[in-house]
Amino acid sequence: MTVVFAVLSLLASRTPAVAQTAQAATGFRVVPIVRDDRVYVTFVLADGFTEDVRAAIQSGLKTTFTYDVELRLDVPGWVDRTIGTSTVTANVEYNNLLRRYTLTRTVDGRQDEQEQVDSEAKVRQWMTNLKDLPLFKTSILEPNREYYVRVRATARPSNGSLLWPFGSGTSAMAKFTFIK
Repeated sequence: MTVVFAVLSLLASRTPAVAQTAQAATGFRVVPIVRDDRVYVTFVLADGFTEDVRAAIQSGLKTTFTYDVELRLDVPGWVDRTIGTSTVTANVEYNNLLRRYTLTRTVDGRQDEQEQVDSEAKVRQWMTNLKDLPLFKTSILEPNREYYVRVRATARPSNGSLLWPFGSGTSAMAKFTFIK
């Protein structure tokens, strides 16, 4: 029984290192910031806007990047506890006749922002850079505890590796300590 516990503890202690390595390898960065009684999350998916994504958008297909965000309590030697979840979607649809992009962002099913642009650079930024989203309240956090935010990104339409070489998406995480 002691050997099993020791092996499980070793595996649990190595998980964050593997996640941080995957984060660097895929160009996916997550930054949580605590201020004004909220946890603000910024994430950048540097490798997300590939030539295949660009081609799908230019063809008029509605393209959606979905970011599933989890706020988790780091519990050493045990299963980490999920404190909160949020889903952020960034959509783009190109109108070939008007040569304009319609951008829509939703947070937990509620429309957050919408705009029309004619710049592909703005589309790239909209889909892959989400800055200072107030996703969680600090009232659900315990002071002086280690937490982390894990973000998993997926894309639609997807037929295997159309949008990403990682068939089911990619993920990244970042730790922080809540000090009150």
